Amino acid sequence: MEYVSEATQNPFGFSPPCDRAVCGYGDVNADFHVIGDHPGVHGGIDSGIPFAGQPWSDRFFETLCQAGLLRDADPTAETVADSRTFLSYLHMCDPGDGEPDADSYAQMEPFFDAELRAITAHVLLPVGPTATAHVLRNYTARVPSDPPAMEKRHAEELRGSGWLIIPVKSPDRWDDSDGDRLVARIGALDGPDYEQISDLGRFIPGSDPYLVR
Repeated sequence: MEYVSEATQNPFGFSPPCDRAVCGYGDVNADFHVIGDHPGVHGGIDSGIPFAGQPWSDRFFETLCQAGLLRDADPTAETVADSRTFLSYLHMCDPGDGEPDADSYAQMEPFFDAELRAITAHVLLPVGPTATAHVLRNYTARVPSDPPAMEKRHAEELRGSGWLIIPVKSPDRWDDSDGDRLVARIGALDGPDYEQISDLGRFIPGSDPYLVR
């Protein structure tokens, strides 16, 4: 079963309760879901594209292209050609000069969770310690350290509750090998079956399961 949408930017038509937000961007039937923290940390306010407009954006998008997650990316032209990939934030609203507090993250969490479950990507790539901690805490049986040890976790393969999870160190902290490590890890996924199967039977009458990829 596929969700059909002609929109690449904010395909689910979310209207978050803030003046400036960076909503999800990409293929709504994606295999890969790249998850950042918020626009104040990972950018995108000017273009509306998550992870754009930062000093490290060119390298980050180039790495995703090399890994086959994007077909083409030119952050300066505010264009990204997705390829089986969806980009979004844990906290889509721009917090301004400060950092979101726990209540603000809680307010934004339903938007993120709705995107994640609508897309049902096979592989989640949380970027940075905040997104990684949230994904590990809520979509696996793991209890992450606080903050997660991103040097150790970067490009590591973890099994979640129906997802394969590959944490990504914040791009502003990458060393010379971090991009290559991520490309190699994603390239190694061509062999094993990493599909997620979701049971949507609870949404339809009757007791029979309704399984989608």
